[in-house]
Amino acid sequence: MISINTPNRPEQAVEGSPLAELVDRLTGEVRALLIGDERAAGASASSDDGEYRRRAASLLDSALDRTAAEAVRSGHAVLGEADEAWVRSQVLARVCGLGPLEPLLAEPGVQNIHINGERTWVDFGAGRREERAPVASSEQELIGLVRRIAAANGSGERRFDASAPLLSMELGDGSRLSAVMDVSRRVSVAIRRHPRQSLDLDDLQGSGMLDDLARGLLVAAVRAKLNVLIAGATGAGKTTLLRALADEAIGAGERLITIEDSLELGLDRGDAHPDCVAMQARPANIEGAGEVGLAELVRHALRMSPDRVIVGETRGPETIALLNAMSMGTDGSMATIHASSSQGVFTKLSAYTAQAPERLSLEATNLLIASAVHLVAHIATDRGRRRVASIREVVGAEGLQVISNEVYTRPSGKAGELVVPPACSAVLAENGFDSSAAIARAGGAW
Repeated sequence: MISINTPNRPEQAVEGSPLAELVDRLTGEVRALLIGDERAAGASASSDDGEYRRRAASLLDSALDRTAAEAVRSGHAVLGEADEAWVRSQVLARVCGLGPLEPLLAEPGVQNIHINGERTWVDFGAGRREERAPVASSEQELIGLVRRIAAANGSGERRFDASAPLLSMELGDGSRLSAVMDVSRRVSVAIRRHPRQSLDLDDLQGSGMLDDLARGLLVAAVRAKLNVLIAGATGAGKTTLLRALADEAIGAGERLITIEDSLELGLDRGDAHPDCVAMQARPANIEGAGEVGLAELVRHALRMSPDRVIVGETRGPETIALLNAMSMGTDGSMATIHASSSQGVFTKLSAYTAQAPERLSLEATNLLIASAVHLVAHIATDRGRRRVASIREVVGAEGLQVISNEVYTRPSGKAGELVVPPACSAVLAENGFDSSAAIARAGGAW
């Protein structure tokens, strides 16, 4: 394997300098030659990352030799040893691995990267988006880049071609890359980034997502091992809130099993949860075999002696397995779900359970929900600003309805308040949240 660790940048290598321009020129030359190799080999070109790096290094060495010969013929100074080592490392870093994506991934504040053919956008959140220079000069070059990233990932069979036009994978920094070709008009790539440092509850409270009341209620609920669902739209911060609550309120001595379609939670990283098993669903291979779905992972998790089962997002037939897990002794389990309100969560749960092979009736589904879910928190978004707008307590089921009470509400532009005392006030008080004190501070009474 060829190392592409970058030496310290020479002082004369500032942007626009001859040394920086040389890096740009050599990068273009080597890329063009590699693309020519891939086109000559066709769609069956080898995706072996080591071989690709060796080929890139060989082409670059030849290009550097030509550059030195041209400098001698024209009477110019040749590159010194340190400068040549820097140029070589820079070109290999751009051509191999993540290549032209590396500067975008390293840029502070970038939350998402969207590539549609030869056009590239970066999304900073809160409605701010900027178009950037293309990361590839053609769709063929973009396909080659995605293939090389997949080959270097080392996480099983990851093809990206006409027979496997959909790709989803985790990058080394935890970002999620999704790519599509052939079934779309243009080759498209989306990279969803995660903060280099996980946001904690202090960060979320500072940003306005949480106030003291919602934070105290949710932290006490997680400590009390109530089963909690976190709802909201795409990008509302559901996973971020779940992760922060787990880090704050789940003790290091508990055994956690996290189950996700794409690894995003990262609770198994770091020291906060030393006994954590992170499991990820697996799609079928090119022959249509080997698929492992979320429902199967949830059922298997129950055989692994978990204290809590945490599902990154439930959105299909795995919902019955999750609800069964929540009602079978793994108290304190958590999950996220897409829904437009806390009340709307129950409709979504019913729709998802209807997709499962068990085909439960609506009445049976509602009884299962009532026995499994204790609290539902909903995150609302308003012009890019996020807030926990509602917390709802499930108190039972009656026929076609799940019976619940909204115990906390926070309308846009107003302070949050407790609406009714939770039925679980006693257990919340044992874990640090006093409902009576909270309403007294607000100047009201029940």
